[in-house]
Amino acid sequence: MSASPHHHPGRPAQRGIPQPFGDHLRHWRQHRRLSQLDLATEAEISTRHLSFVETGRSVPSREMVLRLSERLDIPLRERNALLVAAGYAPMYRERPLDDPALDAARQAVELLLKSHEPYPALAIDRHWNLVAANRMVPQLMAGADASLLQGPVNVLRLSLHPLGIAGNIVNLVQWRSHLFERLRQQIAATSDPVLVDLLEELKAYPAPESTASPHLEGEHAGVVMPFKFRTPAGVLSFISTTTIFGTPVDVTLQELAMETFFPADDFTRQALQAMQASMAPA
Repeated sequence: MSASPHHHPGRPAQRGIPQPFGDHLRHWRQHRRLSQLDLATEAEISTRHLSFVETGRSVPSREMVLRLSERLDIPLRERNALLVAAGYAPMYRERPLDDPALDAARQAVELLLKSHEPYPALAIDRHWNLVAANRMVPQLMAGADASLLQGPVNVLRLSLHPLGIAGNIVNLVQWRSHLFERLRQQIAATSDPVLVDLLEELKAYPAPESTASPHLEGEHAGVVMPFKFRTPAGVLSFISTTTIFGTPVDVTLQELAMETFFPADDFTRQALQAMQASMAPA
């Protein structure tokens, strides 16, 4: 999915003339709903000095840029942008997952995905594009229009688009609401304009009447989410969880997430085991 030309309200422009460090810093301070006094107190500097940095009257040291970024909980990708705007080299590397330097991380992801079989599991990037998946995931994608399966596959678009798998999701209204909330949380954390546009696109997709889409029990916000899905083998019941890397120092790893699905009943467990048994050996 390509970056959108639209910007999040108040976000410094990312094309054309580079924006001053102070504009970036002010955007993130306001996005975190902090006053200059609040941030100055958190960073243990004077409000006067912070004001001078925001207005460009003072040039922050590299250590100050990193300290402010830490206090504002700015994602690694955006910390690099702040460093560059202040005149310093980026600190956090961004490499594709197939880079030799990330061999250990890639192997860990592949091992986790494979070891989760016969249950579905997949890895996604910051924009919900599919990075990797185990052999069970294509079973859930069957029936989706080919246009939605062209790389990069966006799993949110695939899930909610009327030509995707939305028609097979029994609790679509609940699942849709869950995905929207997760997107809003990501936008609050990252201020990513691509995610803003993605949310608006998904909200425009038709949604079923709530009476035609039951609300399933067992939802625990931020922990697990029930997911019921129609397949040729019958209706499968899952709970889904999300896993992220704990303390990455690489942009790619910080933005990588793993979605894992567990069977919520014996029928689903047995159906998935039978599905795996029918596949050719990996």
